[in-house]
Amino acid sequence: MVKVSGGAREVSGAKAHFSYIDRHGKLEIHTDEDRALVGKDAAAEMLDDWNLELSAGQYRRAPAKGEKDNRPKVVHNIVLSMPGDTPPEKVLAAAKAFAREQFALQYRYAMVLHTDQDHPHVHLVVKAEHEYEQGKRLYVRKATLRDWREAFASSLREQGVAANASPRQMRAENRAPKKDAIHQRLKSLAEFAGLEAAEKTSRSAPVPSTFMRRKVQSVADELKAGGLKAEAGKETLKRTRDSVTELWRSISAALVAQGEKALASQVDAFVSAMPKVRTEKEQIASQLLAKIEANRVEQRDAGKGRE
Repeated sequence: MVKVSGGAREVSGAKAHFSYIDRHGKLEIHTDEDRALVGKDAAAEMLDDWNLELSAGQYRRAPAKGEKDNRPKVVHNIVLSMPGDTPPEKVLAAAKAFAREQFALQYRYAMVLHTDQDHPHVHLVVKAEHEYEQGKRLYVRKATLRDWREAFASSLREQGVAANASPRQMRAENRAPKKDAIHQRLKSLAEFAGLEAAEKTSRSAPVPSTFMRRKVQSVADELKAGGLKAEAGKETLKRTRDSVTELWRSISAALVAQGEKALASQVDAFVSAMPKVRTEKEQIASQLLAKIEANRVEQRDAGKGRE
């Protein structure tokens, strides 16, 4: 399981959270510099190195009682956990690998392993502001959590722990995985595009992805030449979709046999609503053609207005 348990909007809040998770200095704090810190002052000294007091919004007025707190977070609090029979040392090793992959050289982080409950879990604290790109922040959305769950499950499997997160194929997603650097750039662009206009003016726009620019240009060239070239991977996607559909149908039948007709109906509705199987190139082509059509309609309407 990967979940966001909250976050602090003030330096004092971040220090208080560390005081809680390291049991007032009794447990080890594992840092992004591969150090293990112990002691009552360890967390405070580490956070001083993070320069949280320079984070955006630190000097805004705190909201009055009953008001919504719109100040940006200085840290995100994340919990990574597994069932009780999972070796705690493997959960910690997987958490370290997960954090390196997701945040190293971008966002400062540190973690503490807890084994005092019926399931081992790691409290991971991540600084919200990017370490080198001014104005860039870590935003946690539903898609972010899905990606993190898959990444953490992968890290657990590397430790020999049986773990899984529902794969994108089972969710009927056509999105193809990207190399980490490309994925991060595309995610930054998507996050910026989703911001309110006022917030965009206060931030620097991320640099566009040259990788995607080349892909879009290649698709545009194929369309101009008469159409998209056939892709060998399309048949693989179709076979995967057929297998997934067959599996969902078998789940529906099993639910009916168990008397769970309402759940079976939901499964059937999900299968019926699955989007058409398309390669990434086909998705790009569809978006390009939609933009061309939208521009054509806009120009036609503008022409009518001048008549």
